[in-house]
Amino acid sequence: MVILQVENLSKKYGNFLALENASFEVKEGSVHALCGENGAGKSTLIKMLSGAIVPTSGRFVIDGVESTGMTPREAMNHGIRAIYQEFSLVPFLTVAENIFYGREPTRAGFCDFGKMKDDARALCREMGVEIDPGARVETLGVAQQQIVEILKAVSSKARLLIMDEPTASLTVGETQVFYDIVRRLQAAGTAIIYISHRLEEVFSLCDEVSVLCDGRMTATRPVEDVTRRELISLMVGRDLVESYPESSTAPGAEVLRVSNLENDRLHDVSFALHAGEILGFGGLIGAGRTELAMALMGELKIDGGTVLLRGADYRPRSSRYALTRGIGLIPEDRKHQGVVMSLSVKRNVSLGILDKLSNAAGILSRAREDEYYDKYATELAIKTATPNNLVSTLSGGNQQKVVVAKVLARDCEVIIFDEPTRGIDVGAKHEIYGLMRELADQGKAIILISSDMPELLGMSDRIAVMSAGYLVADLGRGEADQATILELASTKLAMEEGMQ
Repeated sequence: MVILQVENLSKKYGNFLALENASFEVKEGSVHALCGENGAGKSTLIKMLSGAIVPTSGRFVIDGVESTGMTPREAMNHGIRAIYQEFSLVPFLTVAENIFYGREPTRAGFCDFGKMKDDARALCREMGVEIDPGARVETLGVAQQQIVEILKAVSSKARLLIMDEPTASLTVGETQVFYDIVRRLQAAGTAIIYISHRLEEVFSLCDEVSVLCDGRMTATRPVEDVTRRELISLMVGRDLVESYPESSTAPGAEVLRVSNLENDRLHDVSFALHAGEILGFGGLIGAGRTELAMALMGELKIDGGTVLLRGADYRPRSSRYALTRGIGLIPEDRKHQGVVMSLSVKRNVSLGILDKLSNAAGILSRAREDEYYDKYATELAIKTATPNNLVSTLSGGNQQKVVVAKVLARDCEVIIFDEPTRGIDVGAKHEIYGLMRELADQGKAIILISSDMPELLGMSDRIAVMSAGYLVADLGRGEADQATILELASTKLAMEEGMQ
């Protein structure tokens, strides 16, 4: 049975057409993928479906009832719920309180906390997850918070769930738990619109796929009738082979050597990194990969062991110190740690090199700032109407390029990419991959931290596997595959849990 029909839906802002004549339908109990590059019109479409914005033209048909636009309340009354990348949870409230927020069960006019916890516990059992209903949300990991968002939507009897990049912050193991929840929802008849840049999820989880390109819906097909290459081509509007650039040079001299590194999160970690090499770090959540990056950047204390940078003792005290010594980080959370969203694109590029752009009196040279910006904006093909546009107006891929520009402007010799393509589209991913390989071929030493297994395997010259703060393996390109990495990543973690 068709739950939702979208017919010729359009949205215009002045002379800009954000979405043009989009049409598709969603069936009961189906997972319908919505794919497209950043800026293709996906966000505009889902905001219209959830009542956040009103269409310029077109209509919905929901359960046979025609509508040319809805308020958020009307969308909720039709059973439509949206789960966005940015969580809408109240951190200091419990899991149960978040699930039933605004719909708390009452007894004699007062909130019945006991029934609320019991109902939340029953909902967890129904979805096959184990979360303490009494735990405060701020104590939960990202994966569990994502599940609470889903439970919140399910508890309100959602008939159509819109999921926007739901696995962007999840590891491989957590993604499988999430898949189980989606399949349970399907079996119960819930329809799902699924937005993801991870194509493997589209092919393993979804029944149909609609593709947006430049605000137009270019195709709607059963997933079984489209290949990966066809899907990518439909998304980017051109033929783009999903492959990874190969190295054109052999690794050079040793740049970084870490020996027996210790702190409260890392245990006896040792490895070497060479010029022209991409060293990948794989592992599950809590493995210690980001903590290692923070330690090398001076943001986490190092209690023991040694770090040699170009053969000299390196004891990082802060990220500023690390940058001056030639170690730069493209962080996992670019919006909060990589860029200042309220500043211009040009000013963000300048932030890491203000000392280079200022005279002895500390006065900034606008001409030098323009010179540096023009160099890296051209080199990285940063797409923005003007250099003075706010970074918040850019797509995820272009925001990531701004972070890279900041590090390159500092002329860093060691560059750490932590989840570099999380939440960006397939076209931008290929640009980032090409840039990483180009930097390595220029002699930069690169550390790649990634939970995207095809990316990790495709881009890395070697892969170091971490588990529970230990580096448990260092695999050559021919030795690594997904099963081996996952087995190694869980071995030490299982031993640690067994000792507790």
